[in-house]
Amino acid sequence: MATDPGGPKRHALGVDFGTSNTVAVARWPDGRARPILVDGSPLLPSAVYAEPGGGLAVGRDAVHSARLDPARFEPNPKRRIDDGLVLLGDHEFEVVDLIAGVLARVTEEWHRAVGPVRPDTTLTCPATWGAARRGLLAEAAARAGLENARLVAEPVAAATYFAEVLGRDVPIGSVVVVHDFGAGTFDASVVARTASGFEVMAVDGRDDVGGLDVDAAIVEHLRTDEWQRLLEPTTIEERRARRQLWDDVRIAKERLSRAQSADFVVPLLDTEVHLTRDELEELARPVLDQTVRITDGLLRWADLPEGRLAGVFLVGGASRIPLVATLLHRRLGEAPVVIEQPELVVAEGSILADAALLTAQPAAPGPTGELRLVSQGWDDAATVRGARLAPPVHIPGSTGLQPAVDPWPHADHGWVPDPQATVPTARPRFDPPPPVRDDPPVRKATSRPVSPSPQAAPPPRTKSTTLVAPPPKAAERKPRRTGRFLRFLQIMLSIVVMVAVPLTALVVAYGYGNGDTWTNNVENLVRDIEGLLGI
Repeated sequence: MATDPGGPKRHALGVDFGTSNTVAVARWPDGRARPILVDGSPLLPSAVYAEPGGGLAVGRDAVHSARLDPARFEPNPKRRIDDGLVLLGDHEFEVVDLIAGVLARVTEEWHRAVGPVRPDTTLTCPATWGAARRGLLAEAAARAGLENARLVAEPVAAATYFAEVLGRDVPIGSVVVVHDFGAGTFDASVVARTASGFEVMAVDGRDDVGGLDVDAAIVEHLRTDEWQRLLEPTTIEERRARRQLWDDVRIAKERLSRAQSADFVVPLLDTEVHLTRDELEELARPVLDQTVRITDGLLRWADLPEGRLAGVFLVGGASRIPLVATLLHRRLGEAPVVIEQPELVVAEGSILADAALLTAQPAAPGPTGELRLVSQGWDDAATVRGARLAPPVHIPGSTGLQPAVDPWPHADHGWVPDPQATVPTARPRFDPPPPVRDDPPVRKATSRPVSPSPQAAPPPRTKSTTLVAPPPKAAERKPRRTGRFLRFLQIMLSIVVMVAVPLTALVVAYGYGNGDTWTNNVENLVRDIEGLLGI
């Protein structure tokens, strides 16, 4: 991990509560940083298991216990954040308690690694989370012993790591594209560098696309009729073998990021399987193509001016697949940046992202915490047919990006947010989409309305969000050429000034203090010059 002598002056803890895994990074006052290891690994599964006695097992303990009774197991509490109560076995648990159980394990390992020190804690969350979800996450952190945890948007933390830890040049006004491909979800974000830090300009993604889909494709490719007992287990032994199979497939996938082939034994059947990188890339291609299309569509929507893209940053464990960087480079024309441990980026970057803190409660407008989804749920077939998103509204003197959505949905801004929506909404400012004719119906790209930021308040304008070609640009007015006679007068005047000014200065300097008239001074000057020249 990096060392930053100019970093925080107190102990700091950055926690990335992920869908499949949770990562925590400790940072000392001298700038040293390293991940918190849980059971010897920096990745803590974000899984919980309801024990018969009423307690909760967390992490790998929960994963191992799930083989006994899957009905008591919840592998992804983050996806259940809106459910309120979750039934595990014969007991109902509040979602906030499930999340608190995972964070409590992080707190326990922090004290074991660092000691009885209360850290400055930052906790990350998706950029699209509203105040309700952020408040629940903050409450879970408080129950876990991480009081006063500060919240940072995940793409902001990643962009901060890109600039501060990796030392990449990100000038003010430029943007970083964060391609976050995790085990269970995918998010693409455009993050702009401002005078005070980073600000999320746009975000898009899929909640049902991740590295687990690549694992499922491998299992489906390798399966035979004999695998039925593994895929639909009925006994404890078969459930254990099924869990072992998926673990072995994931490990083989990770090995193929470094090697050309990997072998493993199918449990319960004792048959050996050989998998090559070419097979992996062929199986993963449909999943990876979706993420590349979303990222490319996000950049086209942003319509960045030339030279504003500072870099494309790969984040998330599944981004280790070499084909991810290859496809992005081909599509975007920009070589992505990928590091050895992309899972740790968000946790460590959150510690340094003080300028982009979010609030867990209603507050006055402040730093941008979340932006609209640009094309959530849009039909990939529309992109294949060559359709384009309508360009954003341009504001004179701006970077060409849309102003940010106000992240404080409960503040009084003259509109009432939807109480059922996690992401705040505003009064519609968009024209109704035109009907699609002579073409099979496709889903339109959905875009959440935006409210103007305090820095830029342009006149009311409208923009259609259907997948249509951008309107033609109006012809620019060319300046009229200056007439030849006027240009001649300008040149002559310049020559006269260039000659007259030095001569006047010479006469003044020659006759300074002798008391003669200007005429005598000029005559004396001419006489002296003729004498010097021998005329």
